[in-house]
Amino acid sequence: MKMISFDVVVIGGGSAGMASALKAKENGVSVAIIERDDRLGGILNQCIHNGFGLNYFKKELTGPEYANLFIEKVKKSNIKVFLLSTVLKIENNFEITVINGSGLFKISAKSIVLATGCRERPAGAISLCGSRPAGVISAGSAQKFVNIYGKMIGKNIVIVGSGDIGLIMARRLRFEGANVIGVYEIMPYPSGLKRNIVQCLEDYNIPLHLSKTVVEVVGEDRVKGVYVAPVNSDYSFDLTKKELISCDAVVLSIGLVPENEVAIKFGVKQNAITGGAVVDEYLQTSIDGIFACGNGLHVHDIVDNVSKEAERAGENSAKFVKNLLSRGKSNFIKNGFGVRYVNPSNYYESDGILTINFRVSNIFKNAKIIVMGNGKIIREINKNILLPAEMESVILSKKGLRSDLEVLIKTN
Repeated sequence: MKMISFDVVVIGGGSAGMASALKAKENGVSVAIIERDDRLGGILNQCIHNGFGLNYFKKELTGPEYANLFIEKVKKSNIKVFLLSTVLKIENNFEITVINGSGLFKISAKSIVLATGCRERPAGAISLCGSRPAGVISAGSAQKFVNIYGKMIGKNIVIVGSGDIGLIMARRLRFEGANVIGVYEIMPYPSGLKRNIVQCLEDYNIPLHLSKTVVEVVGEDRVKGVYVAPVNSDYSFDLTKKELISCDAVVLSIGLVPENEVAIKFGVKQNAITGGAVVDEYLQTSIDGIFACGNGLHVHDIVDNVSKEAERAGENSAKFVKNLLSRGKSNFIKNGFGVRYVNPSNYYESDGILTINFRVSNIFKNAKIIVMGNGKIIREINKNILLPAEMESVILSKKGLRSDLEVLIKTN
């Protein structure tokens, strides 16, 4: 079987993959990107709305515009790109088996960056009851049908879940003349960003129903309606108050999960909460030389943060190849009260800066983010409001840090 060798191989050619590959290349190593689609850019290619790039490029862009800026850099960088290529497995010595139109071949790497992105949760993830007629579709698939293929998915539409893609598609479908009946969210708070609640729902008078969800789909060949019901505090359904809503399409926006099957098969340890890899402060996984970043690590709010994180993974992968990745004594970072997860899971005793990303488990108002170490408060940040939909970050100087850390929320 044909074998090709590179210093760093990036699996995934979306925003994370391109950013990490470019940064690795800047650090003087040979780099390849493996992408299963027919072009680079990932999900950005179908995100034709604006709002991208404000932090990273300091200007407002659409998804394809944001992706194209990276694509042009990759073209000029001498990075080898394998399109329409799927990774089948990673073996010992970092030999990657790939298949594409030319057949099977192997790529040998000294370091690997996992930038595999995420996928949408299907209807089965919420045990959606009823028949299985046409017209039940994920928000991302709806986005692709409308934005890429120019096809409408229905005329009267119910959206289940308030994830950002679903909110954006509520507005997009309204633009195309559909009647978006409402967005139904099982939680008592929305799971999408506040700006999308305002710009995609409130500005277009699309109702958001919290603590209320679809409990049954009705229809044979095509969706005819759904039953919705209130959700109790224990997340059971109050079926005594269920009501039938007529519709011909149901859009599911019920969350995203990192796509990590190849990494799992190779033995990369996974975080039970995020669904992505467990990583240290260098974004290195439980296997030395394999790094993870972007939505394949944990689902981000905005693509700008994905790109910035991916650059760190790319730089550190190049340092690993050059044997320049210094590590002192390792200390754990754990989540405390009110914090759903933290990333990274550990840091090393040395000078420098440590960035801890995390999400809260509930809505907290007039609260404090507290970082504890050795029973003492290391950092304290006042926040007017903390939302599960928004990622938070704490930046610490590592000078003098010599203990495990805990991130928690304290309410006044």
